[in-house]
Order: sequence, then structure tokens, then C-alpha cells
Amino acid sequence: MTFRTRFAPSPSGHLHLGHAFSAWTAWQAAQSASGAFILRIEDIDTTRCKREFEQSIFDDLIWLGLDWPLPVRRQSDHFADYAGVLETLRAKDLVYRCFKTRKEILEEIARAPHGVGDVYRGPGEPVSEEEEAERVERGEAFAWRLSLDRCRDHLGGGFDRMMFHDLDHGDQAADPLPLGDVILARKDVGTSYHIAVVHDDALQDVTHVIRGEDLKDVTPLHVLLQTVLDLPTPSYQHHRLLLDESGKRFAKRDRAATLNAMRSDGLSAQHVLDGFRT
Repeated sequence: MTFRTRFAPSPSGHLHLGHAFSAWTAWQAAQSASGAFILRIEDIDTTRCKREFEQSIFDDLIWLGLDWPLPVRRQSDHFADYAGVLETLRAKDLVYRCFKTRKEILEEIARAPHGVGDVYRGPGEPVSEEEEAERVERGEAFAWRLSLDRCRDHLGGGFDRMMFHDLDHGDQAADPLPLGDVILARKDVGTSYHIAVVHDDALQDVTHVIRGEDLKDVTPLHVLLQTVLDLPTPSYQHHRLLLDESGKRFAKRDRAATLNAMRSDGLSAQHVLDGFRT
């Protein structure tokens, strides 16, 4: 199997040092394995993502010396694909419409029995089909949530045996319960990061997902989606995060840490790359 990894930024701002480190780490891994490194643009948030930032991503990565095959997949061009994934989950009865507001969700979590945790695990009393149809007809806002209880029933004993391979720590149990019933889509936004990334990793034959440790907690959810959708599960690696001088993660609002600003200030790409190796 050919080693194939990816870097999938969101063009909602300029890339910062943390993004650059993640891209470089994945690209280096592909080079070492004589494999492939692909670039994907994750722009399903059409209100925040802009083409000017997409072009800046290309310019920044080229400046760093990275390359990738064309064409680059832009997720905003493929909403129909993600709608199909949601429809598959609906057909398997693994998702449900949730009409509750964020405030109502927090109140319900607070009323849950001790030990359940601080995540939402579905309504105490499911909405009837008649009420659901009426609320949809009225145009009420809702979210599509993945039901962990239904997934457990669907998979049987396989739910508790889900695993993924971690390149640093070996085989790991994939337990999605700490995440609760996550939102996979909304009435006005037909997909989420979780659906899009799982679909595209399978579509693009990604064998190794190399990303920051801030995304490690959602890996069991992605393994669950891969399992119920009969998709392959890649190997995962969650690298360290770069921190600024105050010990905080870099953010797109920190102009001084963006590659765009560094290029404009005449800093060399080699200077940035040397910093990753220390």
C-alpha cells in the first residue's frame, strides 16, 4: 500500500507557523516513505472562507518548498457528496434531528445523572414523528446529531472493539462516548468537518492522517463514522503543537506569526524550517 497523507487547511485566514509545521511534518513523512502528499482545501464554512486566503495558502506552501499533485480538491465544490453521506446515515437510522438550542442542551446536561459527564447523549424523550414533521414544516432550526446509542445497537459488540493505529503509540481503542452525540450537519449547513474529512480521506485514498494533537480527541468519532459507513480507517499521528512565547497556540489573528507576513518581511523559508527542526 502506497503511503499517502494530506494537509487540509481552511482558508479562513493566512497560514501561521502552527499550520506550516503541520504541513511540513506531513510532507516530510511522505518524502521519507517515498509516498504522496496531497493538499485539500476545507472550505465548507462559506461565510468565513475566502479565495484570497486560498491563494495565500498555495503561495505560502510553495515558498516553504512543498509540492503536491493537481487538481486540489475544494470541499465547497462537493456539498452533494457530503449530503449523500448524511443520507446514508439517515437510511441506517443513525442520526436524528435535534431542535434544542445550545442553552437547552446545557440545561439538559446539567440535569443528567451524576457520572454521565458534560456531553449530550440524546433527548430524554425522543420527538415523535408527528411533532418532528410539524416542526420541520414550521421551518424551525435543527441539527443532525449522530446517535451513539443507535450506533452501538447497529454495530453490536463491534462498537466496543473499534481500534485505530497510532504511529507513535501502536493500536489504540477508539471510544467515542466522551464526545456524546455530536452535530454532523444543520438545517442551513448540510455537512460538518466530521462528515467531510471522513468522506474525503477515503475518497482520496489517504493511508496516514498526520495532524496536530488538538484533533486527537475527535479521532474515535472519525473511526466510528468510518466503521458505520464501511470506509477504511487510516493510521493516525498527532504531532506536537507549536506555541508562541506566552505558551499559547498560534492563531490566524496573530499577524506576526503568519507566513504571509514573514514573506512580506523578507524572512527566508529556510529560517522557518530550521525552527521546526529544533
